Amino acid sequence: MTARVLDGQAIGAAIRAEAVPDVQAFTAASGRPPGLGIVLVGNDPGSEVYVRNKVKAGGEAGLWVDLQRLPATAALDEVLQLVDRLNASSVHDGILVQSPLPSAMGKGASQRVFDAIDPAKDVDGFNPVNVGRLVQGRARLKPCTPSGIIEILDRSNIQIAGRHAVVIGRSEIVGKPMAMLLLQRDATVTICHSKTPDLPSVARTGDILVAAIGRPGFVTADFVKPGAAVVDVGTTPVFERETVERLFGPESPRMAAFEKRGSIVVGDVHPGVAAVAGALTPVPGGVGPLTIALLLKNTILAAQGRL
Repeated sequence: MTARVLDGQAIGAAIRAEAVPDVQAFTAASGRPPGLGIVLVGNDPGSEVYVRNKVKAGGEAGLWVDLQRLPATAALDEVLQLVDRLNASSVHDGILVQSPLPSAMGKGASQRVFDAIDPAKDVDGFNPVNVGRLVQGRARLKPCTPSGIIEILDRSNIQIAGRHAVVIGRSEIVGKPMAMLLLQRDATVTICHSKTPDLPSVARTGDILVAAIGRPGFVTADFVKPGAAVVDVGTTPVFERETVERLFGPESPRMAAFEKRGSIVVGDVHPGVAAVAGALTPVPGGVGPLTIALLLKNTILAAQGRL
């Protein structure tokens, strides 16, 4: 068996194309395009890439994207003050604060920032008000990555209702909201984490397996039920040649890419899973483009809610 590759690039492009008429309609009705404020603190290399892609995609869809930068030395109060200004702005419909924030801001800094964002502008869906609405099944602005995964499954004709879904990872950003969205689509859901006994055998019961733990190649073939749909959320930069060679082999295209750039982004799912799974999202080109597409969709929803 060779897994069917679920093309996140193509699905993300389709969602962005579908959003263009809504952007045009909002712009015609309000006299301005939907506005997205992105706050980037510091110069984390991964965050720089993610933000650059978000700014580019938003501009191509017709949004006004306002990137606000703060230095890594900024205090948490400076971030909160900037969020307050964006909350009060009449031209910023959505607000996104790129995580992670610098560690010097202290434990709990990200949550304090999420708490401060106006729920109506919270395009990441992390404010507690929106989290509560998500649990109740009535959220308007839902977390982008889990929502993107639902889109991948739906548009790839993978059945959710009545299936057993296993989510590896219990983060507030992916794992928990992913479980909620799957449950609301009538899946039976199991959440696994670092304390789950015999994790491979539990994971192997899933018709749908979502890996979101940030450990390169951790999910191997023995985690996967034959024919299962496997969604790889991992995006970990790897800088060690030995790790890349162990995962992909010395003659693989991924090794060639590593030799050229000095690093590659690796998912949580081992390449060997492709021989067992029925369907599989690649890294890169799987979940990532859907996260950006759903961010644009949420920005449009937030803008429409302010008309």
